[in-house]
Amino acid sequence: MTGTQETVKPGDDAGIFVTLRESPLAVKALLAGILVNKLGAFLQVFLVLFLTHQGFSEIQAGTALSVYGAGSVTGVLIGGTLTDRLGARRATLLSMTGTAALVLAILYVRSYPVLLAVVFLVAAVGVAYRPASAALLSELTPKHRQVMIFAMYRLALNLGTTAAPVIGAVLASISYNLLFWSEAVAALGYAVIAAIALPRRSPSVNTEPEPGKPAAATTPATRSGYLAVLSDGRFVLYLLAMLVNSAVYVQYLAVLPLTMLAAGLNTVWYGAVVALNGLIVISCELLMTKLVQRWPSRIVVVVGFALLGGGIACYALPLGPAVFVVGTLIWSLAEIIAGPTMFAYPAIAGPAHLRGRYLGSAQAMFSLGGAIGPVLGVSVYHVVGRSAWLWFALVCVIGMVAGWRGVRATPPTAEPPASSAPPASSAPPAAADPVVPVAPVEPVVPARPVAVEVPET
Repeated sequence: MTGTQETVKPGDDAGIFVTLRESPLAVKALLAGILVNKLGAFLQVFLVLFLTHQGFSEIQAGTALSVYGAGSVTGVLIGGTLTDRLGARRATLLSMTGTAALVLAILYVRSYPVLLAVVFLVAAVGVAYRPASAALLSELTPKHRQVMIFAMYRLALNLGTTAAPVIGAVLASISYNLLFWSEAVAALGYAVIAAIALPRRSPSVNTEPEPGKPAAATTPATRSGYLAVLSDGRFVLYLLAMLVNSAVYVQYLAVLPLTMLAAGLNTVWYGAVVALNGLIVISCELLMTKLVQRWPSRIVVVVGFALLGGGIACYALPLGPAVFVVGTLIWSLAEIIAGPTMFAYPAIAGPAHLRGRYLGSAQAMFSLGGAIGPVLGVSVYHVVGRSAWLWFALVCVIGMVAGWRGVRATPPTAEPPASSAPPASSAPPAAADPVVPVAPVEPVVPARPVAVEVPET
């Protein structure tokens, strides 16, 4: 690839192994660093247990967990700004070194107000790397491979999120000191990888305008930062779709266990359907992405919301355990179809100089949905009972409309752009831009979405 022009070889479908093999070292290092960091991300999972072990009340522990959620939403917004101003490498280094220092402070703080402040800072600093990681993946990846590389990003998040509680349980059984020191070491491990392998300045290979989109910035020149993002009306609709997606998706953690218990099923059934979702996402998302990456983004988003709404609507049927299994299969299909695309889209939705903020705002909406979704979902469930799932499905229609209107209609990213002969001219051609080594987007997750990392699903 030369300059900003992408060349897709005939038959190149941006498959899993081709994408990974041809990706630059920085991309591979980034994916490895994310996995290492997520494998050691224990604080959110064990915060309540740790605080009650330290003598704080359950209410105090629950409040601290809510503060952690607020810090996460704030952190991705700050991370987006740092990415645009300092670059992905510096933003990642600040995030990881800051996390290593702050997470250890929790062990030695005894004042509850100070503890809440530290928890907020740990959460904010700890997720600030996410927009930076996503922005760098987008910058170093050709557009026809964006969705696949973000699927790999989500896989790293999901693998770490799945394994971390098991590893943390073993460490916590020995000592909470060992638990938090291990998290600090994992964060430093990612920092070392970033310092060695991530480029100091990463020229973007994706600075050309979208088809049908003007080359100039899509936001008014008089606005900057997140005001510029909010002035992009279509992207604001996309942010609404992300919020709806996350708020509905998280009901499998909030309302689903209550529904299954009310239906007379024990916790083994609930654990089984949750494990089913995790198995499908980890084992099938990359394979599904190999197919879905060819679809226009707005079609993927609509299909994802349709499957998410259809899957959770099954939970309203009083037909025994089968409806929970079938419903989970359907909305898990929504996740592996739409997740990578939804997390990849913000990286190419706006101008390059605002890429971090576009990513940060999208991830903030996903985190916000995960924070407010359980409260709203449980409240609705207590009022209308099992039919709450039909209301959640109806909300998916709102997300579907917002996604359709918010995502710009673009041709499938896996197809090569139509070539055209250059106009004849006696003047010598302009010098090409420097060659950028590239080749191969959550997941942002992310952790996991339609979810629609990792979450940080």
